[in-house]
Amino acid sequence: MKRFEQFRGRRQKAYEGLFGAQALCIAGLAIMPAMLFNPSTLLRVLQFLFFWFLAWLSGKKNNPLFTMLVIIGIVAFNLIIPFGRVLFSIGAFKITAGALATGIHRAVTLEGLIMLSRVTVRRDLKIPGPFGELVGESFRIFSLIMNQKQRVTRKNLIGDIDQMMIELSGDNGEAPQSEAVPALRTRPAGFAILVAAVILSWLPFVAGIVF
Repeated sequence: MKRFEQFRGRRQKAYEGLFGAQALCIAGLAIMPAMLFNPSTLLRVLQFLFFWFLAWLSGKKNNPLFTMLVIIGIVAFNLIIPFGRVLFSIGAFKITAGALATGIHRAVTLEGLIMLSRVTVRRDLKIPGPFGELVGESFRIFSLIMNQKQRVTRKNLIGDIDQMMIELSGDNGEAPQSEAVPALRTRPAGFAILVAAVILSWLPFVAGIVF
């Protein structure tokens, strides 16, 4: 476990040293339409796996079990309203091809966008103006929540969530601490990697249109 954490720490350090927050954000905005407008569910699955791999490379903590539970939950919710060809039945409950495909389509899209945001949105992202300050604070809180979600346990689910929200809002008598993260510039190698990531992200979309 210690070696695993050390390896993750090295990946995170390399990620933070290669890329600036603004370049990451622009790359994320360039990649996002590639998934949102991809009509193929199978190719969206490939994009989700690619974004998950990028999050792993960046040193982000990913819980595959939690991710799969979210996907299964979204798919199960969509199966409540059956449509299309009936694949099989469990008692009176029918599993249909249309509902299953729609559930998978929506689930991998949501999780893919979450993975993409974890890679391309950092706390040191600064956007000028009052609106930019609001967006930056929202990104900071989102980043904190994603980094601290491991604190939420099944034994004290409501209490853990409530305590985390109190700490983030500053209602515990202390202002929420925002780490002073210096603005980093993207290195030439970082630009090359981002361009490659954008191109690879769009390949499934192009393949879906062509084929």
